[in-house]
Amino acid sequence: MKFIKTDFEGLYEIHLEKKGDDRGWFMRTFDQNLFKENIPNFSGNWMQMNHSFSAEKYTWRGFHFQKEPYQETKVVRCIRGAVLDCVLDLRETSDTFLKVFQVELSVENNKMLFIPKGFAHGFLTLEDNSELIYLHDEFYQPEFENGVRFDDIKINFQLPVYPKVISDRDKKHKAL
Repeated sequence: MKFIKTDFEGLYEIHLEKKGDDRGWFMRTFDQNLFKENIPNFSGNWMQMNHSFSAEKYTWRGFHFQKEPYQETKVVRCIRGAVLDCVLDLRETSDTFLKVFQVELSVENNKMLFIPKGFAHGFLTLEDNSELIYLHDEFYQPEFENGVRFDDIKINFQLPVYPKVISDRDKKHKAL
């Protein structure tokens, strides 16, 4: 595993390394010691694992987050297809406040994204039948769920294509 710091404090790309032979391959996707060595203040307290599936290319999901005191740290990995993974910095004291970090996650590039508390997460599928798995360090609390519209003018963010599929819930997120 290679941990790549981004320009966003606490946000890391994690590049996974396959080791293969004539049987196939093996890839470590989590090692608590490596995470602790490479990510300051990493707790490793995973509480929940989620799996999402999107049938159609150009489906948008996000920007989702949980409000305090249930903010989440996440690790996101694409296990089928490809997505443009996007995180919005909602930390008011951050140099990157209201800026969006984007990275392609795919089954081909073996990247994951470590997302600290204080970010909203979303993604645009780049292929049909795309799937993500997520680790969370907090349990889902529906009454603390929140979101930001991807086209909110305060964040000055544009997707490379307008989503073909977007849920009613995501369309109804309030402006910042």
